Amino acid sequence: MNTSEIAFERRPHANLVPANERAEQLANPGFGRVFTDHMVTIRYKEGVGWHEAAVQPRVALTLDPATAVLHYAQEIFEGMKAYRTPEGGAALFRPFANAERFARSADRMAMAPLPERLFVEAVRQLVKADRDWIPDGPDGSLYLRPFMIASEVFLGVRPSQEYLFAVIASAVGSYFKGSGNGTVTVWVSDDYCRAGPGGTGAAKCGGNYAASLKAQAEAQAMGCDQVVFLDAAERRYVEELGGMNVFFVMDDDSLVTPPLGDILPGITRESVMVLARDMGLGVREEPYAIEAWRADAASGRLTEAFACGTAAVITPIGRLRSKAGDVTIGDGAPGRLSMRLRDALIGIQRGRTSDPYGWMEKVF
Repeated sequence: MNTSEIAFERRPHANLVPANERAEQLANPGFGRVFTDHMVTIRYKEGVGWHEAAVQPRVALTLDPATAVLHYAQEIFEGMKAYRTPEGGAALFRPFANAERFARSADRMAMAPLPERLFVEAVRQLVKADRDWIPDGPDGSLYLRPFMIASEVFLGVRPSQEYLFAVIASAVGSYFKGSGNGTVTVWVSDDYCRAGPGGTGAAKCGGNYAASLKAQAEAQAMGCDQVVFLDAAERRYVEELGGMNVFFVMDDDSLVTPPLGDILPGITRESVMVLARDMGLGVREEPYAIEAWRADAASGRLTEAFACGTAAVITPIGRLRSKAGDVTIGDGAPGRLSMRLRDALIGIQRGRTSDPYGWMEKVF
């Protein structure tokens, strides 16, 4: 079926959250706990294609115990945000980049590819339906979670022939509580790896995050906000954090970030590189060893480090902790270039500054 022929059925919602209750929830939403009224669903069946697109009340999914995703983890997802614009509308940040990455993840996981325009339209439909759930305020946004699961009922190790694609939304504030000075502390995992050559590290699939949870729990037990994963082959080179990419700022104001391959190609990561280069800053994608991180921080060659992602935006890293000891980056406070890049990115996302890259897509 041609995706242009797919119309979204609007199914009525009989029990919308009352406006006063919604306002109470939006006053301090936290992250990933306050969900909106609606969801979008689209189904796929081999021989039929994508069909049954609907904007409907957010409800629990009913799955047969033999549904393929429960046994073989054929599942992918995305993370993106809608922002309130100064004039009261809403806009998405680089939605087609998310759609393209979703298609690459589907290919890696042997799943049916969702056409990119259909992906973006599904997200737009949900933002329109739940426009009143977009928080106001400097840190508020509507976090969008498109995902797809293998929905065929069978037991057997092969790709599913049926899929359910859905989009849900959550009103959110800041992702990190942080240390109080606007930075986070990270823990180096010596015992666990997130991905390896030939694996699924570049796909946004649930298994990658499940593999990170034990290491993340260890980081939290050590008083840290995030875990740092090293490469699987040598356990030496920094790859990424548990749920976001990482950048290093050197004393010549150049940026270094781990190369793609086994890590997730972050959309915020790519955007940071574009912004930095347009500011005249050098950007290098190259391996960076954990011993170099320690030595460069101690010598002053490394002046800043920051995490970046849809949820984290740009979050400065103030301290590195590991079994080998603790290291402070710079003076332990948010760095000059980290905050300059953060302000530039947020300014575009929230419509406060011009968007020369065409990154923002207006929804209404």
